[in-house]
Amino acid sequence: MIKGAVALHQSGQLDLAEIQYKKLLKRLPRNTFIMNNLGTLALQQGNLEDAVKIIGTALQFNPNQPDALNNLSFALWRLMRLDEALTSCDKAIFLKPDYSEAYSNRGNILRDLKRLDEALGSYEKAISLKPDDEEAHYNRGNVLQDLKRLDEALGSYEKAISLKPNFVEAYLNQGSALRELKRLNEALVCFDKVISLKPNFGEAHSNRGGVLKDLNRLNEALTSSEKAISLKPNFGEAHYNRGVALKDLKRLDEALISYNRAITLKSDIDFMFGEFLNMKMRLCIWDNFQECLNELIDKINNEEKVSRPFPILALIDDPLIQRNTSEIYVRKKFPLSGALPELSKYQEHEKIRVGYFSPDFRNHAVSYLIAELFEIHDRNKFEIYAFSFGSNTKDEMNIRIKKGVDHFYDVCAMSDKDVALLSRSVEIDIAVDLGGFTQNSRTGIFSAGAAPIQVNYLGYPGTMAAEYMDYIIADRTLIPEHSQKYYSEKIVYLPNSYQVNVSEVKNFEGSLGRYDVGLPDRGFVFSCFNSHYKITPNTFSSWMKILEAVEGSVLWLLESTSSAVKNLKKEARKLGINEDRLIFAESVPNAEHLNRIRLADLFLDTLPYNAHTTTSDALRMGLPVITRIGNSFTSRVAASLLNAVNLPELITTSQEQYESLAIQLALHPEKLKSIRDKLINNLSTAPLYDTPLYARNLESAYLAMYDRYQRGLDLDHIFVENVKL
Repeated sequence: MIKGAVALHQSGQLDLAEIQYKKLLKRLPRNTFIMNNLGTLALQQGNLEDAVKIIGTALQFNPNQPDALNNLSFALWRLMRLDEALTSCDKAIFLKPDYSEAYSNRGNILRDLKRLDEALGSYEKAISLKPDDEEAHYNRGNVLQDLKRLDEALGSYEKAISLKPNFVEAYLNQGSALRELKRLNEALVCFDKVISLKPNFGEAHSNRGGVLKDLNRLNEALTSSEKAISLKPNFGEAHYNRGVALKDLKRLDEALISYNRAITLKSDIDFMFGEFLNMKMRLCIWDNFQECLNELIDKINNEEKVSRPFPILALIDDPLIQRNTSEIYVRKKFPLSGALPELSKYQEHEKIRVGYFSPDFRNHAVSYLIAELFEIHDRNKFEIYAFSFGSNTKDEMNIRIKKGVDHFYDVCAMSDKDVALLSRSVEIDIAVDLGGFTQNSRTGIFSAGAAPIQVNYLGYPGTMAAEYMDYIIADRTLIPEHSQKYYSEKIVYLPNSYQVNVSEVKNFEGSLGRYDVGLPDRGFVFSCFNSHYKITPNTFSSWMKILEAVEGSVLWLLESTSSAVKNLKKEARKLGINEDRLIFAESVPNAEHLNRIRLADLFLDTLPYNAHTTTSDALRMGLPVITRIGNSFTSRVAASLLNAVNLPELITTSQEQYESLAIQLALHPEKLKSIRDKLINNLSTAPLYDTPLYARNLESAYLAMYDRYQRGLDLDHIFVENVKL
């Protein structure tokens, strides 16, 4: 009868086998063989608590059963009773030292306990005992992926697939590792292979959508995500991926719906909550704003993976919160990589080799600022390299930058590791990250070690909190010495301002009047040309108080989506201001935009994310900017720029002072004229637009970095004084 029950069990007739085992157990209540089989059957049926109870009883009668101990360990692991599971597994191995399955099980438990190096050792022991165990090779790949040893993980997945050619999960995780390595076309092949083997596998369609998004094939990405949702309607990650594709397609209202659905289904998707709040900010939806901020802060303080660093900059003016967010993000996504050996020291080069890395070598704010710097770097002392991992747009700025550097590498299709290897092959001395944590950045290049000196500069206004980033370029206004503790990098203090600019800009030829841009003939024109995600309820409330105090005035903003415009008008009405006093400027080429902003009377800055390039543009065109200085890098940039044109009187320190100054200048034209005349008179001598001076100062910083490196000195803060030209 026991043989019959076992036969039923082995043939998959579990219900019948269960009946037979229970009958046998009534006759033979102390038979541990029957108990173990019944416990194993409960495991197969997913009845984990029953399995623990039944196998535990068997072990009371005979504690020296390695198979029973391993099965109990497996059930406890599935129940997330990890410490108990590990104890049971270790007992099984003690009794049976060559028990490969127990070592694999032990690896699973240790992985969930976040003891990754020990987990790896267990999987490798399992493989040494049973080299053809595809599951052990697969699990080894998973823990190597957790450890960010992605190339080794790929080797394990390939071995698992060689042992089991239709190993769907191995192909799936192989695709994920390839995506992390930025080997996107290979990742796509993997996900396509999974779908060919298992067409209704929702995770594969969702992951495929993520890769297609990375490849900027956005409509295909959207289709893949929607296919995943059709197969698995409650799949939170697929709804999130759909939202990401819709965001990049500028379909923001639909993106918000997808994010909201994803949060409802699975609120703990890594870094999603910050994206959700950022999307609401882009649409100017401010319901429960403070409650959301409080939740965000609580989660960050609890070290939860709640947001990428960038969205935080526009929400929370606290440099400690910003640093903590970056640390959490780097720890999860971009820890120090072991993919390449440690850099050996280069011999001193005749010219310092500076490599600038960016996704934005095109018509983009970063390139508008930095293009001239590349052209006028001192070629007697420096050799300039550009590593571009953005689209080869061949637009005006893309062409200018290619001409302005000594060596231009299009590395868009290369993995992070291969870009770092390329940088090493040409012995870049100083690798400058112009992207930080902005869109399409490639932090993995720097985690692998692109150069012996690595610098966070210009594109990302905050700390990256990464041990492999050595310096951040700033100034004394941006990072007061008492705030150095909030930055993992050593601070390079440039004189004047951290922000580089071009000396001259091309203006739109032709005169514009108020009518041409939709402004009223009369009345004071306040303006802010910042992106809408920078507008907080507090800032907008100040603006409405200012409009209320200045009769006939209007506020001139950038146009975004129709929903954002509608929501801003609604908020104005709630605060008692006629919505018609909000005027929205359509998107135009940069030269035309610079020409039209002369028509404004005063620029009102945002907090905590100031106008950065936008402040430089306004000041260059003679438009005064009022800012309220804050505590973090992002909230002190406008103050830095105002100091660099000698207009500190436009820097305020409180919301009341900010409002009062704006009202005073609007109601007293002679005071505003005095400010405006001072600005215009200062422009010709302002260090903000003296690009040759800026270049020499930055080069002085590079020389100091390089000298410390060559002399083997520890990193330290660098203070640069104005170089005499």
